[in-house]
Amino acid sequence: MEYVILGAGAAGITAAKTIRKADKNGKITVISTDTQVHSRCMLHKYLSHERDAAGISFVDPDFFEKNQFTWLQGKTVNRLDTQGKKVYTDQGDEVSYDRLLIATGAESFIPPVGNLREAENVFGLRHLRDAQAIDELAKNAENIVIIGSGLVGLDAAYGLMETGKKVSIVEMADQILPVQLDKTAAFEYQKHFEEAGARFYLGRKAADTIMGEDKNIHEIVLDNGEKLACDLIIVAAGVRSAVAGMEGEGIVIDRGIKVDDYLQTGAEGVYAAGDVTGLSGIWPNAQKQGETAALNMCGSHVEYTDRYAIKNTINFFGLVSMCVGVILPQEGDVVIAREDSRNYKRVVLRDGKVVGVLLQGDISHGGIWQYLIKNQISISGIQKDIFDLNFGDFYGIKDNGEYQWRMKAISR
Repeated sequence: MEYVILGAGAAGITAAKTIRKADKNGKITVISTDTQVHSRCMLHKYLSHERDAAGISFVDPDFFEKNQFTWLQGKTVNRLDTQGKKVYTDQGDEVSYDRLLIATGAESFIPPVGNLREAENVFGLRHLRDAQAIDELAKNAENIVIIGSGLVGLDAAYGLMETGKKVSIVEMADQILPVQLDKTAAFEYQKHFEEAGARFYLGRKAADTIMGEDKNIHEIVLDNGEKLACDLIIVAAGVRSAVAGMEGEGIVIDRGIKVDDYLQTGAEGVYAAGDVTGLSGIWPNAQKQGETAALNMCGSHVEYTDRYAIKNTINFFGLVSMCVGVILPQEGDVVIAREDSRNYKRVVLRDGKVVGVLLQGDISHGGIWQYLIKNQISISGIQKDIFDLNFGDFYGIKDNGEYQWRMKAISR
């Protein structure tokens, strides 16, 4: 059996390892644009010089050799022939397969504002090659502008600030981390960043650019007419599934590649996993998808059920936060919050069920909240302080003294 995997990220690498466990003799070929395996979650560690390229890899140096994988690195598949079961790279390679996994991930979205898409000093932060280019240009950059204050934007800011750089951050929302946190929790991080020298332009967006003959943007023009000088621009305004060149008979693309419950596309023997599917944007889910797809490529019939991905853990300046589920409540939701000098907790209730939780400071015992939200467990029958809930509240005792999970009695 010949297996081909496109991508060497969380989904692709996990799939390769899973296939090798299930099929000791199959031929496994990994094709990736990247020349080094790396964790995108650790790119800010590279920017801060805390780790080098090898230090953000999540595989052993001899990973490909010891597992007998063929790795075509630095090559991008730009055409599929799903009927002939072949893939073609930008360097002229033609590779046949019996089973194909598309795990090409996602790419940074650069909005069509001014010259952002063609300027030579504008980067996303999605790959090691992005971080390497940013690090090189940052050596002599005095004015760094970051567009977007989500996790990627603040990771970039944090990493660069640790090397002594000053950054300006433009965010169209009226708070930072608008997807992950409410205003109260976000403001705590904003204060830390500002104390470290960052400048925020909230409720503002880039409206235009001024580019010189050197193909570099020297000023960002905000929507209120204000101009920000810049030598380096990092755009953290979202991502798009990396589907370029993935068109083929039976493959349906709608933002991401469409898959069934077994992560198979409409093309025979072709599967997809990770960010390219649009199912999830978090690392553990990409790994789980890679594993599930790989098992099915090897003949199993395993359904992918863990489609819940609304979770983030944040840590800047030693302040830790965890957010799960709904952050922005709807009309009719009940919001319960508690705050002291060290901690902030907020729960969103809908129809007697916890649909969102935000913990800042002490995030211990977060597992109970994840379980309640993911499984839509009702808490309407429990008479106690909501912030004191624990797993013991959902157990009863049988007549014979055994513990019994009481979830069904008070849920759904």
